[in-house]
Amino acid sequence: MDDTPRPEVRISQLGEVAAALPALIGFHPHESVLLVALGGESGRRVGLTVRADLPVRGTSAPATRLLARSVATDDPAAVVVAVVSEAPDDLLPLPGQPPGATVAGLPHRDVVHDAVVALADLGIPVADAILVRRGRWWSYDCPEPCCAPAAGTLLPGGVPELTVASVASGVVVERHRAALEERIARIPGPAAAEMEALTWRHVDRRARAAQADRDAEARRSWDTVVRVLGRCGPGGARLSDRDVARVVWALADVRVRDRALTFALGDDAAAAETLWTECTRRAPAPLDAAPATLLAVSAWLRGDGAMANVALERALESRPTYTFAQLLAQGLAACLPPRELRAMITATAQDPDEVWAAG
Repeated sequence: MDDTPRPEVRISQLGEVAAALPALIGFHPHESVLLVALGGESGRRVGLTVRADLPVRGTSAPATRLLARSVATDDPAAVVVAVVSEAPDDLLPLPGQPPGATVAGLPHRDVVHDAVVALADLGIPVADAILVRRGRWWSYDCPEPCCAPAAGTLLPGGVPELTVASVASGVVVERHRAALEERIARIPGPAAAEMEALTWRHVDRRARAAQADRDAEARRSWDTVVRVLGRCGPGGARLSDRDVARVVWALADVRVRDRALTFALGDDAAAAETLWTECTRRAPAPLDAAPATLLAVSAWLRGDGAMANVALERALESRPTYTFAQLLAQGLAACLPPRELRAMITATAQDPDEVWAAG
């Protein structure tokens, strides 16, 4: 499931929500069901958006209950249920006619029904339920000809305000979720083998230094991370394999890793995300778990829940018992707002010298 908080933008019509769904989750959804929270004084402010793959027919109740519980954490005034699917129309029995007589109806009504029931059980009203298909949108509740199965309304032209706000906050809308995974895909072939050999040689050498003086090694590691981070800004050169090896060793120290969280809070946020992405791509398992989790934090804080999910999945695939990633995954599943995560990092941030002394 993908949970994505977005910038505070208000909508004036359902077509805007339909057109902005990719910006709301960071990629173009396919065969998906989404719940979009609405709130604020006007009841039209777009809040948390949660998404899941469309379940197999007849099995949607558990999935929609989970989605409903997730969106409820945003305390919405109402929710828009959105189905994105290229499925053909369903053939529905025609009331009052002989057996076998049918009429075309919008697909996935069972999913919509289960979502409405799950939200009602939580006391959350449904503002509307829409289908997005082939560049058009329909309301499941509208009896007018514009929402007849053969009709539909063209998605609004131009760039929706929601999309503008998302791009301004740093979200890149991908064609599909797999494109997010490709951003941090492991480097292939001989390059991976060379990177792995170099990294473990560096780890062995620095581990011996850490045995002699753990705090001194932590301070040296922190200085290394800061120095390499400085090369990740606009116009920076490609990081060497040795740079990556040094950083992933540094992040193996929990104190250095936790201090590195603070990069996501200030002017170095973009550079830090570049560094964590490159380390995740090139570091051998399980050393890639730390930068992948830091990448998840960076994405989460700028509102890109989809990328945060992908990065956490990568971290836990590489190191299933990694407590840091497990805790963050639980927080993301519970839809912890980025502002709360930011406050937690700020509250726990310490001066580096204090961190080493505490270690």
